[in-house]
Amino acid sequence: MSALSGKRILLVVGGGIAAYKCLDLVRRLKERGAGVTPVMTQAAAEFVTALSVGALAASKVYTDLFDREDEQDVGHIRLAREHDLVLVAPATADRMARLVAGLADDLAGAILLATRAPILMAPAMNPAMWDNPATRRNRDRLTEDGVRFVGPGSGEMAERGESGVGRMAEPLEIVAAAEALLTPAAGPLAGLSAIVTSGPTHEPIDPVRYIANRSSGRQGHAIAAALRDFGARVTLVSGPVTLPDPAGMSVRHVETAAEMLAAVETALPADIAVFVAAVADWRVAGESAKKIKKTAEGPPALVLAENPDILATIGHHARRPGLVVGFAAETDDLLSNARSKLERKGADAILANDVSPQGGVMGGGENTIRLVTPGGVEEWPTLAKEAAAARLAEWIAARLRRGSGR
Repeated sequence: MSALSGKRILLVVGGGIAAYKCLDLVRRLKERGAGVTPVMTQAAAEFVTALSVGALAASKVYTDLFDREDEQDVGHIRLAREHDLVLVAPATADRMARLVAGLADDLAGAILLATRAPILMAPAMNPAMWDNPATRRNRDRLTEDGVRFVGPGSGEMAERGESGVGRMAEPLEIVAAAEALLTPAAGPLAGLSAIVTSGPTHEPIDPVRYIANRSSGRQGHAIAAALRDFGARVTLVSGPVTLPDPAGMSVRHVETAAEMLAAVETALPADIAVFVAAVADWRVAGESAKKIKKTAEGPPALVLAENPDILATIGHHARRPGLVVGFAAETDDLLSNARSKLERKGADAILANDVSPQGGVMGGGENTIRLVTPGGVEEWPTLAKEAAAARLAEWIAARLRRGSGR
């Protein structure tokens, strides 16, 4: 039986071309036994009709905050309180901004402010809009306020020739995220909280260039998903990647090492922290406000400054998580460098992997890991990154069951 069976879902359909997907989304939710009450914004009606949405939902479609009949019993409050989940799909940049600002000048806005149910948003917009600093700030603020996100994904846009991150998650992805959100926590890590960092950081040189590491984020995202599947409440702090946000967790998007450290510290306290991100060790000491141009004098000298060491900072933090795991990405002297990092950075375990070109780890689908702890080295076979993530989650659960301290 689906976790959605018997659940009441209020679906807010936003105004965007992705609104057509809500028709299939309603059908998928109904297939799993959920009751769906649609709320359509004025802009949504430009893309799909209330007749189509209502017919599939087998429900009245609500559109007007000042409807005389519905508001006789303060209908927006009733709608906000009668449902187990408020799902916004598509969630436009405008809708996200309105919720951050606390605006309630339409029915959807009033419901989102009045509800005590979980809110799940499926963003959909042009990649430039999704990447705009204002949208990033709004996304992070909503995450801090407890709003959950699913997607967006990467691919072709409605605009000719445009592609990137901004496509609304597919209906089955949204359904899975809703199921995860409404499923009571279970598993060996139930009741525990975890922080995972993933992806690279981008350290700007000028407005168009940056220093970065070659990380896809696939391993970090897989570890976050594995800990979630083991029942942990996960906060994923992700650098710039093209992967969709995993469902069922809080995701905070950052660009630089300093932003990543700030996001991690904001997420404390936590029981578990796994630092997978390939953080740039260096940044440019003086970022140029303008694009650096070629000159007859040759390339400019870049003066570098050291970035904060996130693993070491949290490993020795006053609010240090009970279990801290780091990664050692090395091209040589793998085990000796991992053992040194274990001691210096205050970690309980280091996952050492060979990132030399022949290793194929960076950007690849597999990983060969040595788990280094004060007690020794555990050799893991070459595994798909998702399988390696599951094995790490099992190790973490076993370690916590034993009550092992540092």
